[in-house]
Amino acid sequence: MPLIYVVEDDTAIRNELIEALERQGFEVAYCLVFDRVVEDILRANPDLVLLDLTLPGTDGQFVCRELRQQSEVPIIVLTSRTTEIDEVMSMTMGADDFIPKPYSARVLMARIQALLRRAQAAPDRSVLSHNGVEVDLARSVASAQGASVELTKNELRILTLLINHAGGIVSREAIMRDLWDSDAFVDDNTLTVNINRLRAALKKIGVTDYLRTHRGRGYSV
Repeated sequence: MPLIYVVEDDTAIRNELIEALERQGFEVAYCLVFDRVVEDILRANPDLVLLDLTLPGTDGQFVCRELRQQSEVPIIVLTSRTTEIDEVMSMTMGADDFIPKPYSARVLMARIQALLRRAQAAPDRSVLSHNGVEVDLARSVASAQGASVELTKNELRILTLLINHAGGIVSREAIMRDLWDSDAFVDDNTLTVNINRLRAALKKIGVTDYLRTHRGRGYSV
């Protein structure tokens, strides 16, 4: 069964999460001290991480950044710090999803299942190309004009979806369903953050104005 690693310092919330996850058939690991969180996660080699932001002696965003530098494990930030800047910073640091507390157990489990399916899915083709941009699906790398940039899982999925529908417009709802299986569970701002991150990544390799916004309709390449 998939192993979920819980990083939560509040004992009551941690026990609640563990019980809910185990009811769904997941194996669960967690930490009780927080001075070596990244090392403990890497040692456990989980399939997904649930990460609080407010931790004793450290910060969840720092943990997220350090973990993402060493692993592509899916990360869901689950936190009571719910400002827009907290969400944007978490996604920028490499989180795959952001869920505010108090949370719905049903929504949390749906997000976990969706991310696990995405992580386990094998790409149909190894390389995509469109208008001078080449995407290596196996390496999660976009290249253009001799330069390359590594993409996060969400950036890769968005770019892949748009290239596979090149010449047409993909609605925001379709992108959200592709990322999270249900647009009903996703804050609209979360998709905007991911789109902006993808644009910033492409800009690093000299690709600008590649993703086009069609107001009220969606996006295209």
